[in-house]
Amino acid sequence: MNPNPTPYPELNGVLAELTARVQALLGDKCVGLYLQGSFAVGDFDEHSDVDFIVAIRHDLTDDEVTALNTLHEAVFDLGSEWAKHLEGSYFPLDILRDYTQSGGDVWYLDHGSRNLIQSDHCNTALVRWVVRESGVPLAGPAPASLVDPIPVQSLRREILAVINEWGRAILADPEPFRNRFYQGFIVLSYCRMLHDLLNGFPGSKRAGAAWAKAQLDPAWHGLIDRTWACRPDPATSVRTRPDPDDFQATLRFVAHIIEKANAAATTDGTLR
Repeated sequence: MNPNPTPYPELNGVLAELTARVQALLGDKCVGLYLQGSFAVGDFDEHSDVDFIVAIRHDLTDDEVTALNTLHEAVFDLGSEWAKHLEGSYFPLDILRDYTQSGGDVWYLDHGSRNLIQSDHCNTALVRWVVRESGVPLAGPAPASLVDPIPVQSLRREILAVINEWGRAILADPEPFRNRFYQGFIVLSYCRMLHDLLNGFPGSKRAGAAWAKAQLDPAWHGLIDRTWACRPDPATSVRTRPDPDDFQATLRFVAHIIEKANAAATTDGTLR
């Protein structure tokens, strides 16, 4: 078990507790636990989500899901704010290894949740790429031994699809996203996705924002800079109305990134 996977001692204690409890519950079925997301790509701070995956030999049984829900409730109640920011999925090895199985549901703990649900949230080529290339082991073998290499064309194809599909949903019905949290999250996500699409590898939101400011029209700089103010205390910001001008600018930004992405890449994952 890795005793110091992050620079934050309190978080390390939460992760040690999570790891020990999952291993004790699942026994040999648990192959390993790994940090992914911002703690894997190396661009995190005290407001970052704590993204993880658990590699398991076979899918969870109903009894194991029930026991894991009790486990995650106990971890949530440890008394640390970090414990409320855990987010991750339980991947059967055959699904984790093969990026072509992206898109199906696996058992998933949402950010701020106490219980597992079925979701495709983490079942993406991008998450596999981050786990394989940068995943931080909490326990288990090197993550590259569990995930097959992912062709850059497949990564780009997936990113381009998300840029278009999520963007169309946002523009068609903006109301569910009309709060400070989502307004900032959308801008940073679209900066990162365009960065990842054009560069051919996943980066962090911070790196994506810096890259976008260097590459896009300076007219977008103020909007990008202001998004960082939306990150602290997401529980409050998700209930707070955004600046109306920034929200309208965010919708224009999404449309702009969609246009640039489609001009730069083809649907088969190659750059024009």
